[in-house]
Amino acid sequence: MSTKKKPQVTPTPERRRELLATAAEVFAAQGYNATTVRRIADEAGMLAGSLYYHFDSKESMLDEILSTFLAELWQGYDEVLAAGLGPRETIEALVTESFREIDRHRPAVAIYQKEAKHLATQPRFAYLADSQTKFEKAWLGTLERGVTEGVFRDDLDIRLTYRFVRDTVWVAASWYRPGGHHSPEEIARQYLSMVLDGIALRT
Repeated sequence: MSTKKKPQVTPTPERRRELLATAAEVFAAQGYNATTVRRIADEAGMLAGSLYYHFDSKESMLDEILSTFLAELWQGYDEVLAAGLGPRETIEALVTESFREIDRHRPAVAIYQKEAKHLATQPRFAYLADSQTKFEKAWLGTLERGVTEGVFRDDLDIRLTYRFVRDTVWVAASWYRPGGHHSPEEIARQYLSMVLDGIALRT
């Protein structure tokens, strides 16, 4: 008597996104190394073995979470950088896009901040270091252009300014919650009014 194999059902993209969102929250809260597949499965309301039907490892889940976040970030950043804006307008647009990404991918941002330095030493996550280099070049280049064009003060330490603005913006992932009182665009406007009043050329 022959037995027929049950047909496999391909996981839906929606279900994958749900599982990745759950994994991202757990990774962000507990840290990557401390998180087990069982914990992610528990949070998702499924058996650990069932999770392997969707992803072959927790490393694969982390890779997809971070690569998806960075791909979207760079899509927005590249559009800003290609728009031919002035230095001040470019900074404003980059800050606004950054807060939009925090709104869309808050757990991924938190994971990136905690784990990227360590992960970037692994071949699978080498793209994290490449992205960081590109990120730094974009911001430093814009600030340098602003000083050269007389938009920003010529006594600025460009690297310190970059670090200040970068950290001021991205640390918001530690407290920001989507659907809060302020939209990401409003938070960006408030941050920019504080930052640019300090670095814009006074006339």
